[in-house]
Amino acid sequence: MMTLQDYANDVGMSVEQIKELCDKVGIQYEDENTLLDDIGITLLDNEIQDSEDYVDGNIDDIEERRLEEEVEDRAEELAFSTNIDLENEQSFTKVKQNKQSQKTETSKKDFLKERKKMYKHREKLQSNEAIQDENVIIYKEGMTVTELATLLEISPVELVKKLMGLGVMASVNQSVDFDSAEVIASEFDKVLKKEEQADISNFENYEIEDKEEDLQERPPVVTIMGHVDHGKTTLLDYIRNSDVVSGEAGGITQAIGAYSVKCNNKNITFIDTPGHAAFTEMRARGAQITDIVIIIVAADDGIMPQTREAIDHAKAAGVPIIVAINKIDKPEANVERVLTGLVENGLTPESWGGDIIVNQISAKTGVGINELLENILLVAEMENYKANPSRYASGAVIESKKDSKVGSTATLLIQNGTLRLGDPIVIGNYFGKVRTLKNDKGQNIVEAGPSTPVEVTGISEVPSAGDKFMAFESEKQAKQIAEERTLRSKGTDTNFSGMSLDDLFGHIQTGVKEINVVLKADVNGSLEAVKNALEKIDVEGVKVKVIRSAVGAITESDIVLASASKALIIGFNVRGSGKTLDTAKEYGITIKTYDIIYKVVEEMEAAMKGMLDPEYEEKVIGTAEIRQIFKFSKVGLIAGCHVTSGIVKNGQKARIIRDDVVVYNGAIKTLQHEKDQVKEVKKDMDCGLTLENCQDYKENDVIEVYELVEIKR
Repeated sequence: MMTLQDYANDVGMSVEQIKELCDKVGIQYEDENTLLDDIGITLLDNEIQDSEDYVDGNIDDIEERRLEEEVEDRAEELAFSTNIDLENEQSFTKVKQNKQSQKTETSKKDFLKERKKMYKHREKLQSNEAIQDENVIIYKEGMTVTELATLLEISPVELVKKLMGLGVMASVNQSVDFDSAEVIASEFDKVLKKEEQADISNFENYEIEDKEEDLQERPPVVTIMGHVDHGKTTLLDYIRNSDVVSGEAGGITQAIGAYSVKCNNKNITFIDTPGHAAFTEMRARGAQITDIVIIIVAADDGIMPQTREAIDHAKAAGVPIIVAINKIDKPEANVERVLTGLVENGLTPESWGGDIIVNQISAKTGVGINELLENILLVAEMENYKANPSRYASGAVIESKKDSKVGSTATLLIQNGTLRLGDPIVIGNYFGKVRTLKNDKGQNIVEAGPSTPVEVTGISEVPSAGDKFMAFESEKQAKQIAEERTLRSKGTDTNFSGMSLDDLFGHIQTGVKEINVVLKADVNGSLEAVKNALEKIDVEGVKVKVIRSAVGAITESDIVLASASKALIIGFNVRGSGKTLDTAKEYGITIKTYDIIYKVVEEMEAAMKGMLDPEYEEKVIGTAEIRQIFKFSKVGLIAGCHVTSGIVKNGQKARIIRDDVVVYNGAIKTLQHEKDQVKEVKKDMDCGLTLENCQDYKENDVIEVYELVEIKR
């Protein structure tokens, strides 16, 4: 803590200037004696860092020197005013004792120590660029001798001498060419590589490579899903020891929340979603934020329609699943029925020989919850979740809103790196600067590491749930990237990508040999029949995977799941509502509906065959024997041939066979019969021909002419 006056003195600015900064960042004050807390000091520090007063200097160096010299400077002031000889060690000690004995509220030495702690947030983080091997040096265009010498850890003078040995004359401030730099780097067992500009602006698809030694264990991120009223929020409420249910309408979760809890001295981050569609919509936007999914099932109700839906969504996410059978304290609880239902839906419990962890709990009384938390940590240990806290943060938006007092706010989940107060940040296409940073308890904090949910302000607009974010080293860089993303997104929908039968072939070109299908039907009999028929389609290299099958109309949840999973939607004797069809249009999803099973199979099989990489076989259509070779100054060598079988066509593929060995493979360039250019020459006729990029003809060579014919599947 320090007063506004003391802070002004500390940074070398007037009180009025500091008051203006306070107004800018929203710090309340009465006069120069108003106390500033750590958060307020950090906010002011970040504003000063970006001000013109520090443009020409290094803020870190300035502050470091100030912090080191402050006590001595203060001692000198006291010595001058009291006529104390600083050269006298004893006198200097008395000065310091005098200073320490002062019983002021804002002791200089005390707040200097605190200030030093506060400047910790300015420590240099690793950039968002991929980390290079320590033996690799990145060559930047125009690199000077001095810059290269620094990277090689030698003096510029030594480097100049080595360049002279190569016949290159250069001063320490002149640039060095890549070839010369590469030769010298090799002498020091270093590899020189030219700089490659990574497109960080596309950070949804930008993979940061961290060194193994920089990675640290991070808390697992857990999402709870299940049927309505099966106890999702009650479970989370018990874990957090706070009453969430009572503050929500009808006891139903109204908004996405994220909470951090501690178990066995380890943190677990929980995300509570209002529905499966919201969970999957984040995946549709590219935000895979969940490490583990808990499927909660009420022991008295068993597997319900939304439970099946939750299971399908969790499976599609490809993350570990833990089942929590809730309400076991109820008299009508039937655990065996739940276990049977789980097996029927593809989740086999460990007790039944499967790999799904099942916990029996009571979210109301707390029975079994400790075991559930321990199992979460067990899965986390097996999965070995790690992140690098020593780089600029990246992650995803969990929820966002517009607040009339503070403007746009966003709840973020930090997935890698550390987010700090004052960091320039890009969320979606919007730029901002972290003006306030709060944890899940609403407390102001200075920084937050991996797997931590935080609420931030300072964003220009309200982002969407699932939008990715990344913090950057400078405000200039962040602004530039936000502008690039905005320009790129104009006229295109970057959030969603649909799938239809028409674009399956293009999809498979990326190497995908599996068709995901969301299947809905009118009755169970039809559902099973269509599902079995689809999965039995026998086309080599491509298979159908039904990621969700259920009875009933096509819903918005089906649309979102299809979008996130690149899936087709097939309806058998069912349709979707007008609102559902609008959602499908928004996501670019084509819904195919049928009323005859063989039509489903027939159309799908045709699409799958189109998806396969075409197979070809060579069909020899003719052969010719070289009888004589002619040489012309303008065209070079011409092979005089006699067609021995079939037909020889101009432009067709051909190979030369010499002593049963293929010595050339290409195509016929020109074909001539007598003095005329022709398209083809038949058996027992003579011709002259040339082959593309070939001058190696010998008498008695056999020219084999062939075409590629696609094999029908």
